[in-house]
Amino acid sequence: MDFYLVDFYLEALRQSYQLIRQLDPLILDALLRSLKIATIATVIAALIGIPLGALIALYQFRGKRLVITFFSTLMGMPTVVVGLLLYGLYTRKGILGDWGLLYTETALISAEALLSFPIITRLTISALTKIDLRFKQTLITLGAKPWQVIYLSLREVINSIAAAIITGYGRAISEVGAAMIVGGNIKGRTRTLTTAIALETSKGEFPLALAMGLCLLMVFLFLNLLLLKLQNVDS
Repeated sequence: MDFYLVDFYLEALRQSYQLIRQLDPLILDALLRSLKIATIATVIAALIGIPLGALIALYQFRGKRLVITFFSTLMGMPTVVVGLLLYGLYTRKGILGDWGLLYTETALISAEALLSFPIITRLTISALTKIDLRFKQTLITLGAKPWQVIYLSLREVINSIAAAIITGYGRAISEVGAAMIVGGNIKGRTRTLTTAIALETSKGEFPLALAMGLCLLMVFLFLNLLLLKLQNVDS
């Protein structure tokens, strides 16, 4: 039985390698779409999350601790919950039903952006709270405007901010629950690596699913190498 399992996995790996080497159209299509959607979603999340995180971290206001706790909670929000919330908005009976967003790449981008956003925001807060308070006070004393304080503070922790973006990207590209709900896993339109893996596995196409899984692992390997490089710079 053990030898059978070993042979099964070795054969599956061999076939997976061949599929990747031959640039199988199904794999390539899902990979490129995954990279595209995750990139756009992460850019949107970063453009909103980084300035918001900076405002929360650098300025005092009532309920600040509660806001930080809220974003910490959102970091672990189940993806299916995001999918359900967006489905309620995008379905024909929803508020945005007339826009025709359901089962489109736009729906996928919005779902992944919502998942990446709290991660980038919270990690930005964590990075900026480590800055010496005297740094901000010095900037204010020198006459720096609020936007200059934020900009210069972000520059001080640029590597940590980059790490936050990479972490958010990893969350986006690995998403599957919301993608299945609002994307529909439509071939050639909304099928990503994660949803394709789920589909091919259910069809019994294990080598193809494994090949897609290996591609996803290679993406994560690249992301982790970037994180390690940034951590070495920080140290």
